[in-house]
Amino acid sequence: MFVAARAAGVGDVVAGRLAEAGLPLVGRPGAGVVVVAVGRTVGEALAARPFTCRCGRCRLVVVADSVEAGEVLRAVRAGALALLESTADPARLAAAVRAAARGEGRLPHAVLLALLDRPAPPPPAVLSPLTARQTAVLELVAEGHGNAAIARALSCSAHTVKNVIYDLMARLQVRNRSHAVARAVRAGLI
Repeated sequence: MFVAARAAGVGDVVAGRLAEAGLPLVGRPGAGVVVVAVGRTVGEALAARPFTCRCGRCRLVVVADSVEAGEVLRAVRAGALALLESTADPARLAAAVRAAARGEGRLPHAVLLALLDRPAPPPPAVLSPLTARQTAVLELVAEGHGNAAIARALSCSAHTVKNVIYDLMARLQVRNRSHAVARAVRAGLI
């Protein structure tokens, strides 16, 4: 197991508790090593984790002075298998590290309750129907036509086609033309 902390002393306390529980520490992270990232906040702990953990190549346990429900999702998305408050006793820390080594997750009961009490995210917004021109442009984009070919087919300028595509991308909240086509097909717009 490897303990990573940015603030002096914070990691030493946790490392001491883990040593007290009989878990050996290693000098640096590697394959099969559980990394315990420690910080005053979850964000600080995540910032302390080594680069190998940022690439998803380690089992991560996050220990922070306070754990807010909103930070849990951030930690889990960063690869954390367990999340504990720094007041956890040596036995709880050791149990979380052992669980992470097996690929199991651990969260404090209060955090689980806070997550369950959060309102469900709203359903995706229903897209209103496209205008006739937007539909025509999107169908031609789906067929693989470029802006100039679309402009010729619709008897308008290439600049108009660019504007329509720009408006469509903003409306559909997409990054590129193919993503716009995919979103429109899934939404039943074309």
